[in-house]
Amino acid sequence: MNVLIVGAGLIGSSIAWRLVQAGAHVKLVDAGRFGGETSSAGAGMLAPGGEFEGPSVWFDLGVEGMRMYPAFVDELRAESGMPVDFGLCGCRHFIDADQARTRAAFQSAHGIRVEIAPGGLFYPDAGFVDPTDMLRALRRVTQARDVSIIENQPVSEIEASGQDAVVIAAGAWSQQVRVTFHGQPLPLPDVKPIKGHLVGFNLAPGSLGPMLRREHTYVLQRSNGFTIAGSTEEDAGFDRSVNVGTCEQIHRDAAQLFPALESVTPSKCWIGFRPYSPEPHIGRVSGTNVYLAYGHFRNGILLAPLTAARIAGQIL
Repeated sequence: MNVLIVGAGLIGSSIAWRLVQAGAHVKLVDAGRFGGETSSAGAGMLAPGGEFEGPSVWFDLGVEGMRMYPAFVDELRAESGMPVDFGLCGCRHFIDADQARTRAAFQSAHGIRVEIAPGGLFYPDAGFVDPTDMLRALRRVTQARDVSIIENQPVSEIEASGQDAVVIAAGAWSQQVRVTFHGQPLPLPDVKPIKGHLVGFNLAPGSLGPMLRREHTYVLQRSNGFTIAGSTEEDAGFDRSVNVGTCEQIHRDAAQLFPALESVTPSKCWIGFRPYSPEPHIGRVSGTNVYLAYGHFRNGILLAPLTAARIAGQIL
């Protein structure tokens, strides 16, 4: 079986890995470098409890995706022989008491472990992963299994009938690909970029403890001490500029959660483009051999193992 995947981020490369494990021949094509856009820009927060407060497709996917994560990382570490920084450090989520009780009642009844805590809620199973570690490991395992990785080659048009299967996993750029099936144009569901600023600090490892979150402001720390504060949601198209004032505001908001940041100068400020759709697109386009794996918005890293399992399973 020959499969073409457009988009070599976490989702595209995870799908490629699952397919080649089952014996498929995969070509993985990206307009830039492997994992060079949204995947490597993400903080790596894995906390569905903080993301989804009520019933939705997102909630169900988030809970299932989080359950899959430890085994996915263990398998990736074992096959690649590379470290992947992943941990279940917990998350303190600051909300008012009434919201906390309502959210905890719903979430605890639907598979998320949550505790009422001073100032809001505590999620003991929330965690983080370093997406750059995942990308390095995914590159190694896919190359070792002879995935053809083609970088810096934008794909503007695809005739899908020339492949056994085609996967569109190009994040916020997915809708820019013109797909035809037996010569007929195949409209793709809408997706647009939502720009987010993030700020990084070099701190002592272990100085934060659990992740902290209030509304859209969060602070997480990787095992090496690199601490990330985020984030904004800006409907600004593909504007790559980094706004100093926006980063300063994130710094101030994050310092309210974690006062130790007040006296620390950021070591890095950057942006990423989240692929926004009202719901994620994960599955086959009816009547075709085209599969969609985009529109994950804020949860592409969280949902990468789940999306890979679903798409590879459907193709195979």
